[in-house]
Amino acid sequence: MSKGIKIATIGGGSSYTPELMEGFIKRYHELPIKEIWLVDVEEGMEKVSIDAEMAQRMWDAAGYDVKIYATLDRTQALKNADFVTTQFRVGFLEARIKDERIPLSYGMLGQETNGAGGIFKALRTIPVILGIVEDMKKLCPNAWLINFTNPSGMITEAVIKYGHWKRCIGLCNVPVIAMMKEPEAIGFDKENMNYQFVGLNHFHWHKVFDNKGNELTSKIIEAMLDGKDVGLPANINNVPFFDDQIRHLGMIPCGYHRYYYRQEEMVEHSIEEMNSIGTRGQQVKKTEEQLFDLYKDPMLDHKPVELSKRGGAYYSDAACECINAIYNNKNIHMVVSTQNNGAVSDLNDDAIVEVSCLIGGNGARPLAWGSLPSAPRGWLQVMKAMEECTIEAAVTGDYGALLEAFTINPLIPMGASAKRVCDELLVAHQKYLPQFEGKIKALKKEGLIIKDSVVRELVDKGL
Repeated sequence: MSKGIKIATIGGGSSYTPELMEGFIKRYHELPIKEIWLVDVEEGMEKVSIDAEMAQRMWDAAGYDVKIYATLDRTQALKNADFVTTQFRVGFLEARIKDERIPLSYGMLGQETNGAGGIFKALRTIPVILGIVEDMKKLCPNAWLINFTNPSGMITEAVIKYGHWKRCIGLCNVPVIAMMKEPEAIGFDKENMNYQFVGLNHFHWHKVFDNKGNELTSKIIEAMLDGKDVGLPANINNVPFFDDQIRHLGMIPCGYHRYYYRQEEMVEHSIEEMNSIGTRGQQVKKTEEQLFDLYKDPMLDHKPVELSKRGGAYYSDAACECINAIYNNKNIHMVVSTQNNGAVSDLNDDAIVEVSCLIGGNGARPLAWGSLPSAPRGWLQVMKAMEECTIEAAVTGDYGALLEAFTINPLIPMGASAKRVCDELLVAHQKYLPQFEGKIKALKKEGLIIKDSVVRELVDKGL
């Protein structure tokens, strides 16, 4: 790496790219980057070009000799890359809107990474990430894949188990936000707090201790129950947890647990939003348009504050820190998705978990947790089984495996309506689900019509 680090970013036309650049610029004294390649598909050419121009302005303003390239040729970007980051969305935000609106039109949760929507995001994404891995095997066999494409845990599991690519780490911003906000909520300095996380991506719990080993978990739980900001992501409605349940749990649930612990209220809120201001995907679409209008400004050479309004803020900074820890063998604490290897005794060793790890030159080394109490243990094992069925369906195109994933997903009340949601999502996403081509043709031959008019319009436009 004496010539300088080469980084390839798949999904370079993302609105998060300026944050990624900011993170690398902050760490340039430790990460001697020489070139960054921003890769996108043809439909994203305008955005990746805007991002590349802005990224170059940011590096020039910082005074560092780093060259930014924008390309549609993934192989050109991957050749001899040292690190590959992935932040792409198959089907763009229109696909997210379908994932949200189709389940909600039947009274079920429609959400980007949870429930039926999360399953279908994985179905679209896993074949693409496996194709990227095959290219990496030929073009950059020693590179690390740092994934923050959602659903991050399932994508990471597919890469490691089915792609046989061990040099992969999955990232999420939810633990990052928690570790930023919780110290403020209880009047502590974050340097004096130690964290231990356990679970799956968007389905984890954690405990907190001070530097003398005294547990602070209950203090944070009480602060959370009192309504203090303990790091809820911007995209999650703040329905309060039931006090007695969380106190009995004795661990701090992540924000996404609201979809499971308060499912009824979260669905009601999502339906209200859909019928008024639009689903989260529709809202984000407007935010992204505003962001790219800002990025076009030839005078803008820094990350705008408006980017923090996106629910995924700090993803990119976490990616930079992970790369820094690997490159410089830092062995620092981070919460990432990686192979279990005994850290959580309730799951198989080869399962992908999201846990506290030490990140160094050999990647992620998970810290042992042991076994969970009955309730979270049951949740965890069901969710992991659901993920495994989803990944199998994504790889094989097996409709039976997909229905199994629907059947055991806690956010899908399984029956005729749920199967209808599954079938409508298949037809709505036909362009991005070639592995289900036969089933989709049969459904269309049967005359299946998508219930939601907004989704029908998107499909009619070929989006």
